Amino acid sequence: MPQIYFETERLILRDWKESDVGAFIEMNSNKEVMQYFPSTLSEAETMDMIERIKKHFVEFGYGLFAMERKDDQQFIGFTGFSHPKFESYFTPCIEIGWRINQPNWNLGFATEAAKACLIFGFKNAGLTEIYSFTSVLNKPSEKVMQKIGMTKTGIFKHPSIEKNHPLHEHVLYKILK
Repeated sequence: MPQIYFETERLILRDWKESDVGAFIEMNSNKEVMQYFPSTLSEAETMDMIERIKKHFVEFGYGLFAMERKDDQQFIGFTGFSHPKFESYFTPCIEIGWRINQPNWNLGFATEAAKACLIFGFKNAGLTEIYSFTSVLNKPSEKVMQKIGMTKTGIFKHPSIEKNHPLHEHVLYKILK
């Protein structure tokens, strides 16, 4: 039985289950879901990501939580925390992020889950500051950052994305405990 870390009115945020894998592979290969990332992910890349997520939980006690709808028990994506691997003026840091499958867009799930994650991060994980960032083109995610109370602190050039790529420029948001 997977550990449940916390719940919201409509969601369960929990450990990853084997039954999540197929839906996660499908989500990461969807061009629209991944439009603000340099590329979609292959099945192997998604499996590697799941392994990194599991290792992160072992090391830190928190990470990217699998997101499940309470009404139909379906895995719809993730939200939670990670440690960005690139170097910038604000790293090392803890990032909050989310990814939701397309049928569940525009239903408020990302905002609902991210708000609960912030509470968990500050109260249970002992975090004192949390960042979030995305391409300047990703207005839906930037809107979530604003809705959960984060403050825009600037714009930066993502060092892992080619300089001439349309996703190179990112917004940066931050929230303090």
